[in-house]
Amino acid sequence: MDRGIHKKEKDRMNKELKNVLGATESKAQYDASAKRLLGQKSILAHILVKTVDEFQGMNPREVERYIEGTPCISTVPVEPGLTNAVRGKNGERLTGFNTESGELQEGLVRFDIVFYVRLPGKAGRGELTQVIINVEAQKDEPGGYEILNRAIFYVSRLISSQKERDFENSSYDDMKRVYSIWVCMNMEENTMSHIHLTKDDLIGRHDWKGKLDLLNIVMIGLAKELPEHSEMYELHRLLGALLSNRLSLGEKLDIIGGEYEIPMEEELRKDVSAMCNLSQGIEEEGIAIGEARGHAAGLEEGRTAGLAEGREAGLLEGEAGLILKMHKNGFTAEQIATATDKDIKEVERMIAEKESAVSCD
Repeated sequence: MDRGIHKKEKDRMNKELKNVLGATESKAQYDASAKRLLGQKSILAHILVKTVDEFQGMNPREVERYIEGTPCISTVPVEPGLTNAVRGKNGERLTGFNTESGELQEGLVRFDIVFYVRLPGKAGRGELTQVIINVEAQKDEPGGYEILNRAIFYVSRLISSQKERDFENSSYDDMKRVYSIWVCMNMEENTMSHIHLTKDDLIGRHDWKGKLDLLNIVMIGLAKELPEHSEMYELHRLLGALLSNRLSLGEKLDIIGGEYEIPMEEELRKDVSAMCNLSQGIEEEGIAIGEARGHAAGLEEGRTAGLAEGREAGLLEGEAGLILKMHKNGFTAEQIATATDKDIKEVERMIAEKESAVSCD
């Protein structure tokens, strides 16, 4: 009897693992599509118009030409010492963002999108001509840490990584202004906040030389419901339509191409379509996981009190095994927490405990 129950429990756990891994893979693909969409120059231009002073009031189509090269999407590591690459060519030392994707860098945290943009009307006047822009997408506010702290770390890395790439030795006056722009979905309301340095004179007033505008964080909150098209919520409506998991493909294309007159090139259309399909897949896999867990909960209620305590311990052990297996398969703690509906700190604790137990054995 116990052997039969154990086999059913094992089969259920294997089925749930398959559903969770499928859902997590779909979410990873969804995230990749979201980053590719946000990384389109036509979309980035709309973001720049609403967040960078020099571009305010400009036509986004005109702004596109100021974006230099191809934006780096999920390729540049955030970790200190790994953001930059130094190469040699014809005896010269060349530096730039590290976009290599070797095995040694697997599992590293990377900037979602990072690129350089030229500022209009500045060239030839001895003024700052380039700005470094980072755009990050978050499906909601994380539970394991406060998102503003992460944004501060990212914008600080954009500043510190410039040494020996954008300026050498002590030429700090050559530092470029940086923006870390965070697009956070599923918020209570549509918001936008600019977080930057300010100077407060506590005793006397001295004109300290330097640029207070070098460091900028912009937090964009997208409500679940799409706002009406208005000047105030122009960017929120565009980003909300792009990233929505409620709108159909036709509705998205009508807003993007019709209201905002963004050319629907094949790559953009393909990513919009992929996100719609992935949204459906994630929903179906989520239902399957919920049904499996609901069925298991129903069986639990029907068992005797003597088995209940042992079964609960078995389920907890099985859940810990599932989390450890996902960890060994390369999923991050944040991805596992999302897939298993657990707090990220609890996931990290369970991984540490299981790995500690294995090492002791």
